[in-house]
Amino acid sequence: MAEELDFDFRGFGGSDRQKESLKRIEGEPVNAGREAGNNSGKGKDAKSKRTDGRSAKGKKMKKKSKHSDFPALFEPMTLRGLTVRNRIWLPPMDMYSVFERDGRPTQFHYQHYVSRALGGFGMVIAEATAVCPEGRISPFDTGLWEDEQIDAWRWIADGIKQAGAVAAIQLNHAGRKGSTGCSGLGYIANTVPAEDGGWPTVAPSEIAYGRYAMPRALSVDEIHGITWAFAAAARRAVEAGFQAIEIHAAHGYLISQFLDPLSNVRDDEYGGGFEGRIRFLVETVDAVRSMIPEDMPLLVRVSATDWAAGGWDLDQTVRLAQVLKEHAVDLVDVSTGGIVSGVSVPVNPKYQVPFARQVRARAQVPVTAVGLITKPKQAERIVEKGEADAVEIGRAALRDPYWPLRAAHKLGLAKNQAPYPMQYVRGAY
Repeated sequence: MAEELDFDFRGFGGSDRQKESLKRIEGEPVNAGREAGNNSGKGKDAKSKRTDGRSAKGKKMKKKSKHSDFPALFEPMTLRGLTVRNRIWLPPMDMYSVFERDGRPTQFHYQHYVSRALGGFGMVIAEATAVCPEGRISPFDTGLWEDEQIDAWRWIADGIKQAGAVAAIQLNHAGRKGSTGCSGLGYIANTVPAEDGGWPTVAPSEIAYGRYAMPRALSVDEIHGITWAFAAAARRAVEAGFQAIEIHAAHGYLISQFLDPLSNVRDDEYGGGFEGRIRFLVETVDAVRSMIPEDMPLLVRVSATDWAAGGWDLDQTVRLAQVLKEHAVDLVDVSTGGIVSGVSVPVNPKYQVPFARQVRARAQVPVTAVGLITKPKQAERIVEKGEADAVEIGRAALRDPYWPLRAAHKLGLAKNQAPYPMQYVRGAY
């Protein structure tokens, strides 16, 4: 893929001679004392679930860093065999930029993701990527439903890793929220008609989302097929070089639709009570885990509440997280909302953090927090207090790809300890 393009931003690491030269110029080693935090490769113990310096209940343990005032936000974190250099992660955010409608990421995607890796993010999670064509949210979404898409992702994953971050990808099926409009296409908050590239949608039950088109209820055989579409996409992600996989079970997309009794009124093994509604997700987790390396982290994104009476809520999320832990899920990415249109959501800074804190404490699993986390000291307090194991900086990262470098400065981290690319140290704060 890279050879066919007009430019190539790779080569961030530099030769050993270049690195030694830089050390002499700056008079101090780059990232001294942070070797483990800057190593995005495998850790020594593939079975280790927590080496993050704090208990699952959020109680602070003795810091591993020799610096007593070292920010918790910049402590490395290990999941299975993978060490992430810090706790500032880029969440999956749809770019709606596959204008050829073939699911293949483009030069834009390369620059978008690699620039955030250069900016110091610990993990970069690529946007919701469809496991089949009809699983796209919009016609302009990325995909991994066929082997021909692997190379289009490979140079992106490679670029993220060369810039020092962990390359992860979120796999998704949009269900009844598929075939929708987006920027650049139009039909915003509406279903795209067939004459402009739209398609019939599917769901657990024949219940439409808002004013979107009515979906068709999936058969049991079709559910099984989608489960293995997730697994096949995960296998392709591994071949493309991604180091972690996230399954999208939030925001009202297909798996979330199965979880919520407001959108799932099936009377077979995939509906009814809690166990039936979580079955599709659990089977998908097992199928994906069977296709990826044992030491590769598996994440699941959930909506801790759908903000609607009678719908999915925090208590069910905690129960689900406990089940997911038993099925070899390493971290729960906690968000909220998306299953019902028109609900009232009390949006304010950190409004989703209490849900992450509850899931972490009650289910005893590592979690991330997201949602209007915009300031370095705000993010530092979340991790330092044990409310979450990592924070995800979303829209603020769209404004500032180098948010982690600015956060390092604000938190008093020396430039040789901050995640600066070798070439950028001269411009450090």
